[in-house]
Amino acid sequence: MNESSRLRAVQSPIIPVIADLVRSHPGTISLGQGVVGYGPPPAALAQLERFAADPANHRYQSVAGLPALLAAIEQKLAAENSFDVGPAHGNRALVTAGGNLAFMNAVLALGDPGDEFILPTPYYFNHEMAITMANCRPVLVPTDASYQLDLNALRAALTPRTRAIITVSPNNPTGAVYPAATLRAVNQLCAERGIFHISDEAYESFVYDGAEHFSAGSLAGAAAHTISLFSLSKAYGFASWRIGWMVFPEPLEAAMRKIQDTLLICPPVISQFAAVGALQAGAAFVREKLRDLAAVRALVQRELAPLAADGLGEIPPAQGAFYFLLRVRSDRPPLELAERLIREHGVAVIPGNAFGLDRGCHLRVAYGALQPATATAGIGRLVRGLRALVR
Repeated sequence: MNESSRLRAVQSPIIPVIADLVRSHPGTISLGQGVVGYGPPPAALAQLERFAADPANHRYQSVAGLPALLAAIEQKLAAENSFDVGPAHGNRALVTAGGNLAFMNAVLALGDPGDEFILPTPYYFNHEMAITMANCRPVLVPTDASYQLDLNALRAALTPRTRAIITVSPNNPTGAVYPAATLRAVNQLCAERGIFHISDEAYESFVYDGAEHFSAGSLAGAAAHTISLFSLSKAYGFASWRIGWMVFPEPLEAAMRKIQDTLLICPPVISQFAAVGALQAGAAFVREKLRDLAAVRALVQRELAPLAADGLGEIPPAQGAFYFLLRVRSDRPPLELAERLIREHGVAVIPGNAFGLDRGCHLRVAYGALQPATATAGIGRLVRGLRALVR
């Protein structure tokens, strides 16, 4: 009486593994899970009274999302991402229970067993897990030394079974931001080869040092082959509310509705009410929070610098999201190193093999939830721990 062979092929999610270790070692400072340290804007919470005022809100609602939220999403995309949504533009929007469900919807809508999805490495582990869970095949394509896309390698990886190329910018786990020219080239390649471009933009708000976010869906003709994924979890402190959305070519609408109705029935209605309020608060709320986060980021960069100075590792450039993916000069397996950092030095990071990095030792450092004092203490523990364990 075993689980399915399909599920046995799926890696165990690393975040709960590290979280269990943290809980068993009180006082550990977590540089692990990718969340922000603030909650939703007051305008989001104010919507909860409107939800409670109508008993009908406790019933199932539209599989695609509340009309008020879909309208707010369309306004947001037009104003901030420079593209329009609707039948006149050849695409549709669907509210989902976070960005992960949006990605699973896309994979199930596009892939038959054995079909291929191209994942630049390092990848977001839930993407690889979803592809494998759907009986499809993740095709891993390395990025360069700065974790930027290698267009020639992506082109060489295409086969008749390829269904999509996946990009995540700003990137989890690397913090890399892909230039508009690169994303334009990926989108054009997908158009030429008759495949889809799945553009995950969950970290769109988190860019620094003059970097700019670019939405592939804004390109001329992109609506026919581009699936854009968005989330409120990060920028609006909305992680547990589970609201995201996707924009996809109109011919996929019937498939998307079948999948969402089966997996979810409808997005959580109370969270959708709050999401309307969050989008009403808008970019001004996010900009205010980013000022504080940028200061924490600068502190983390400064505190990590001794690792490179001591020859213990490299810190590749990271102009987005809230991560640094360190290359550590160690022969230890990264999970072993991460476990010892928790047990012996009271600091948690995520081992790089969870992101498809099977060579070398990489550790992801997340700083989105840190206050300045915690960041200083946590990075200090990390540097001291690596000095003790790597040398």
